Amino acid sequence: MTEQRPDPDRLLEALQAEAMAAARGKLKIFFGACAGVGKTYAMLQAARQKLNEGVDILIGIVETHGRAETGALLEGLPMLPSRKMQYRDKLLAEFDLDAALASKPRLIVVDELAHSNVEGSRHAKRWQDVEELLAAGIDVYTALNVQHLDSLNDVVGSITGVRVRETVPDQVFDVADEVTLVDLPPDELLARLAAGKVYLADAAERAARNFFRKGNLIALRELALRRTADRVDAQMRAYRADRAIANVWQAKERLVVCVGMGSSGEKLVRAAARLAAKLQADWIAVYVETPALQRLPAGRRARVLETLKLAEELGAETATLAGSDAARTLAAYARSRNASKLVIGHRLKASWRRKLLPGLADQLAEQAVELDLYLVGVDDTRAQAGREARGRPARPDWRGYAWATAYVAVTTLLATPLLSVFDLANVVMVFLLAVVGAALRYGRGPGAWAALAAVLSFDFFFVPPRFTFAVSDTQYVLTFALMLGVALVIGQLAAKLRFEADVARQRERRADELAGLARELSGALTTEQIVGTALERLQGVFQARCAVLLPDSHERVRPTTAGQHADGEHELLQADGEIAQWVYDHQQAAGQGTQTLPASPAHYLPLKAPMRTRGVLALQATDPTLLDEPEDRRLLEACAAQVALALERVHFVEVAQDALVSMEGERLRNGLLTAVSHDLRTPLTALVGLADTLGREGLSEASRQELTLAVGDKARGMAELVGKLLDMARLQSGAVELRRDWHSLEEVLGSARRQLDVVLADHRVVSQLPPDLPLCEFDPVLLERVLVNLLDNAAKYTPAGSEICIRAQHRGDLLRVVVEDNGPGLPDGREERLFGKFERGDNESALPGVGLGLAICRAIIEAHGGRIHAENRSEGGARFVFTLPLGTPPSMAEAELAPN
Repeated sequence: MTEQRPDPDRLLEALQAEAMAAARGKLKIFFGACAGVGKTYAMLQAARQKLNEGVDILIGIVETHGRAETGALLEGLPMLPSRKMQYRDKLLAEFDLDAALASKPRLIVVDELAHSNVEGSRHAKRWQDVEELLAAGIDVYTALNVQHLDSLNDVVGSITGVRVRETVPDQVFDVADEVTLVDLPPDELLARLAAGKVYLADAAERAARNFFRKGNLIALRELALRRTADRVDAQMRAYRADRAIANVWQAKERLVVCVGMGSSGEKLVRAAARLAAKLQADWIAVYVETPALQRLPAGRRARVLETLKLAEELGAETATLAGSDAARTLAAYARSRNASKLVIGHRLKASWRRKLLPGLADQLAEQAVELDLYLVGVDDTRAQAGREARGRPARPDWRGYAWATAYVAVTTLLATPLLSVFDLANVVMVFLLAVVGAALRYGRGPGAWAALAAVLSFDFFFVPPRFTFAVSDTQYVLTFALMLGVALVIGQLAAKLRFEADVARQRERRADELAGLARELSGALTTEQIVGTALERLQGVFQARCAVLLPDSHERVRPTTAGQHADGEHELLQADGEIAQWVYDHQQAAGQGTQTLPASPAHYLPLKAPMRTRGVLALQATDPTLLDEPEDRRLLEACAAQVALALERVHFVEVAQDALVSMEGERLRNGLLTAVSHDLRTPLTALVGLADTLGREGLSEASRQELTLAVGDKARGMAELVGKLLDMARLQSGAVELRRDWHSLEEVLGSARRQLDVVLADHRVVSQLPPDLPLCEFDPVLLERVLVNLLDNAAKYTPAGSEICIRAQHRGDLLRVVVEDNGPGLPDGREERLFGKFERGDNESALPGVGLGLAICRAIIEAHGGRIHAENRSEGGARFVFTLPLGTPPSMAEAELAPN
């Protein structure tokens, strides 16, 4: 094992993660294939061992399911009393999270991690309770079956025919500090089931016929073992990355196949697929693109991409690597993926060629001794036929050579004046600069030509005898050779740097495009904005026409026109609805570049979000070969995933808004029913009693008149209550039309006070209206209703003998009216909420009314263009203030001419 110096940034991240983990509790999961393997038993044994070690332990909740051996382990362990909760006429025992947090033990045992809590609990799932315990610094022991893992739920359901409803996110399992696999062979488990050690007799018999079949148990056992092994493999890879360990640890089989440009790619890929299937290993197909291979003709490059597609169809992960040294790049990638095996093609060469030009296999054998190399023979005849079929290589671009020549010519002109000042050795450096520039700008070929041209120009124009290629001193021959060699090496290094810079720019472009799309989508608030942003971005990135198809209420995808520019700059793709529907239903890509309907000119991709597929993205690129690149396909898939996440986010925002509206409607409905049922039942009961009394014989005339007056009062109260409800309904629906006219506030106030003579009899009412108060344009009937409600509220909530004051004044173009009292005042913090529907004061339970008076006042005032608010007086009591726009009253002449 060799350990290199770790990355400082990784060390810093690790230290920060360790600091955060130190404050959290530790989670240990006892993991098993199914019920009855002994998870709870093993968990309690571990808990007893911790208790013997002096650890402060508490049993939060444990389900023994009637197993005597498990119940015996609970004896002597401190138990947390369960919390009793009512559910469907049953009293259920639930885990008491608050009591556990208050006890703050060092370790708590919480069984059945996937359990769903009873409605009314703080969290819907028990694993959320465990998360809160861990955040409080409490260690947790818990148990979990493989069928409860979210990612394996459907797999287990297809195997056993039983789909469990209670699941745990895989992240909870993956981030656990320790997972202990509790395993039991199927035969032994079936014996325990038959002996009644798993379920009681009746339940055991049903389980043996259904879930507990031997084939099911074998499959579940394999899933549990594989899931645990995957977790351990991830931990091992993280350990190697943290410590920069380069050597491969062959803990899990993983192989890499290197696809070349020859015709043997398909044979190589199929051989690797068979080997991976035999070894039950993951496999990756890669293509290493060196600077030489980057200049391949389009046909030969397309053949490589087709081979990578074949590998994907056979189940491989694919990647395109960029590097100047194929062997070094391939070995580094295999180490980074912890691959233990490399599969490459090999063609037999003559011995002298192998010594002079070692092949990829020889280089890998020397540079990656820890990797197992598998060589697949390549047929020379087929290779030659493939070369002939591919045709001649592409013609070089002579413009680069022309510019390289120009670089040397300009350098010669610039260096001529330097000859009289500097020695020839210094002038050489100027020519080397020209070689570097040509290689950086135009690549290896022009760089090599620039090196040769620089040597010839230096010899002809600067080395004596000048203007001839003859050399007077043989030492210059060595100078020319060294100059040519150095120039070639520098040119090659510069070309390599240019190649790597191009690769880096391409990766940066992809990362920038993805980050830009994510940034813009994060600010989108509607589906239309998301679709418009996605179309604009994708059309620019892929130089393609795009379309987004979203499902309707019948799960039929329909194209959306969001994002269509008015100037027609980005024309939307006319997508095929049938193909898009197939993609949506099957959640698989189709169209161009796939094996499903490949004749379609467009590529169709499902917009998969975590919860469900949100639509289909259709894309028709200008260059049909664009999506052949694995990196470009991954970029498109990543963009589609971002769009799907944004659509799902907006969907759940809309769901939350609908839920809030529904909750508010339910609250209003309940408030209405409660108020109406109380405030109608009371007078109705009184009316029934009064009517029965009136029907009795022997009543005096005075008693009969008194009862008749009482019946009238109760009936008027009911009529007022129903009238408020109807007024609120009309105002809310907009059916009320204002009948504005110019009136005096004093007249309307007098009419309102006359209506409340009985109510205001025990209070002192003071009116302070200035004599110069102008007329105001309003609906007198509705404004009278406002004043009646405000005065009625003031009388209702103040003791007898209190003072109620009505003041008015005009400020600019507003009429300000104040109704205040010296009673107990308004509830603190609820001044604004009192104007809501069915909102009542603190002491309203014994008072009639439905809590609509102030809501009606606000609706009427706002309909007039005014405002109303409430506040507490500093000297005690409540104050209600409303304003109305005064407007410009008509002149006397206009009033006389107005029609009656």
